[in-house]
Amino acid sequence: MFDTVLVANRGEIAVRVVRTLRSLGIHSVAVFSDADAGARHVREADTAVRIGPAAAAESYLSIPRLIDAAARTGAQAVHPGYGFLAENAAFARACAEAGLVFIGPPAGAIELMGDKIRAKETVRAAGVPVVPGSSGSGLSDAELAAAARGIGMPVLLKPSAGGGGKGMRLVREEAALGEEIAAARREARGSFGDDTLLVERWVDRPRHIEIQVLADGHGHVVHLGERECSLQRRHQKIIEEAPSPFLDEATRAAMGEAAVQAARSCGYTGAGTVEFIVPGNDPSSYYFMEMNTRLQVEHPVTEMITGLDLVEWQIRVASGEHLPLAQEDVTLTGHAVEARICAETARVTGDRVDFLPSAGTVLTLHEPTGDGVRVDSGLAEGIAVGTSYDPMVAKVVAHGPDRATALRRLRGALARTVVLGVDTNAAFLRRLLGHPAVVAGELDTGLVDREAATLVPTEVPQEVYVAGALLRQRELFPREDRGPVAPAWVDPFSVPTGWRLGGEAAWTQHHFRVPGHAPVTVRVRGAATDAQFLLPPATEGATEAPRSAKLLPATAGGGGAAEISLELDGVTHAFTVSHGPEGTWLAGAEGAWHLLPHDPVDAGLHGGAAGAHAGTLTAPMPGTVTVVKAAVGDEVAAGQSLLVVEAMKMEHVIAAPHAGTVTELDVTAGSTVAMDQVLAVVTPVASDSEVES
Repeated sequence: MFDTVLVANRGEIAVRVVRTLRSLGIHSVAVFSDADAGARHVREADTAVRIGPAAAAESYLSIPRLIDAAARTGAQAVHPGYGFLAENAAFARACAEAGLVFIGPPAGAIELMGDKIRAKETVRAAGVPVVPGSSGSGLSDAELAAAARGIGMPVLLKPSAGGGGKGMRLVREEAALGEEIAAARREARGSFGDDTLLVERWVDRPRHIEIQVLADGHGHVVHLGERECSLQRRHQKIIEEAPSPFLDEATRAAMGEAAVQAARSCGYTGAGTVEFIVPGNDPSSYYFMEMNTRLQVEHPVTEMITGLDLVEWQIRVASGEHLPLAQEDVTLTGHAVEARICAETARVTGDRVDFLPSAGTVLTLHEPTGDGVRVDSGLAEGIAVGTSYDPMVAKVVAHGPDRATALRRLRGALARTVVLGVDTNAAFLRRLLGHPAVVAGELDTGLVDREAATLVPTEVPQEVYVAGALLRQRELFPREDRGPVAPAWVDPFSVPTGWRLGGEAAWTQHHFRVPGHAPVTVRVRGAATDAQFLLPPATEGATEAPRSAKLLPATAGGGGAAEISLELDGVTHAFTVSHGPEGTWLAGAEGAWHLLPHDPVDAGLHGGAAGAHAGTLTAPMPGTVTVVKAAVGDEVAAGQSLLVVEAMKMEHVIAAPHAGTVTELDVTAGSTVAMDQVLAVVTPVASDSEVES
């Protein structure tokens, strides 16, 4: 067994690997970029080494710097986690050349299975069914388009290197092939440094099912059952469970044996995953898609139903131990479901939902506990979540004796998950887990995209605005109305009681803006402990009568947060509140919201919500402009793509909102932009009636 292991990764997976190293009595070495100097994995490891600036290419993807860090700390082995260099054959070879054990499969197996084209040919020869698609590597754009037409639309474009759904494009129309191939190549090149693509037949309403395998260096391979990974958005998994509610025992055994044969075909050792696409109407018809030659994000659900620590067995296998398990020794107990917590903001546009990367400092963090609940997290209060790396920041997992119990426990755990300072998808995932199709186990890889708009509230709950207004009102009152001891004398003219001579009590106005929503003004009179308020009417022209609300005394929470309760219309709403430099964060039963101060006068004068030009295009997320497709003076059509902004390895296309002329273009390729920064302006084409007048 090793004495010291370097973890060549960051975030929640680095924290999770360190946990197992500690349990085995092995000294752990973390690495970090400048962006991660205060990160949780740095705090929890026994030793931490700086390896470079924030850019991944100069830190987490720098093989020489990682090898140097291992040499400086006396590490005997390297655990790559997942992502970054976990499936990089050159890194595995560099470790071997430096006398380090790479805790993963041999470089040859990584190389073979990392090339999806060669991988399909290899497992097909081993008798494993594969998805129909293009053959041969290094196909040109024209050859890819021809292969797609030969297969028949729709088709799926996939990078030959890498995984995680990055660079994958579903193409339904032949006319879109050229643009989609170019976009897929660009994304693949940016994510994996390799723009080789393949094309496969698209299976409508498919299920994504994968088999966990474990192999030692002595020729012994077993599978640990399957995971259902069909709940995806943009081809990226967000909910996984084990076992699958779709498979019967016979299909499970057949797919497990196919996965074992796939692992044997490439001389695999360690933990790996064989992924299959399965038609939703026929579980017995399954096709090999790819093999992930590393630990998977979703490995905890397998651990919870088998009782095995997969990271421990990766380490034991790498140190030369025999697997003690025969296939008949593997038992699956109960059911487990995992939710991936990502730093992102959901924006609804018509019937489409965009999940955009979010960034900020974690002001308050409450991670759930309870029977059957596990959290793997890279979060901690005070750390900054940026856009340089993948947006996944934590995983919440629940286990139960059956699927219904596991789902219920996970929904409850997500309701108790509070992250203030950064937007996350926790509330979205909780709603998804309550969707009737999910509860019934009727899943497919397109379900989330079809139903996303129904799972994202289009309006901010009124209690959020009322709570925010009463919090402000409370700050304006003397201390006796806020809880602590008041000064001996209070200037009566500084208290917004609403009193005035000879007339109705006046109102104090509180102006708010929640990103992605129109500004709202809440009018309040009286103390926060017994106030009246007015909200804008729900329908135009209607009048809103004053209503009563009470803000109950606050209690202190962790990290400078407060726990408050709002009594409104006979219902008490509980919130966790944190005040940041840019506004107030509130987390309640329906999610978390960022209440920003809003100045309606300034907004009108400087092109804010009231005065913005209808053709002003702003950055939907902080990130980097990677492509500029237009110039000032260009005539553009409605929907024409003008720019591409990338953050956390995701691309977002900025398109013209209408036909017109590009009259402003304030960025170039490589520009770093902030959320809501103006990128371009498209002035609409004047209509015939406007020209005549």
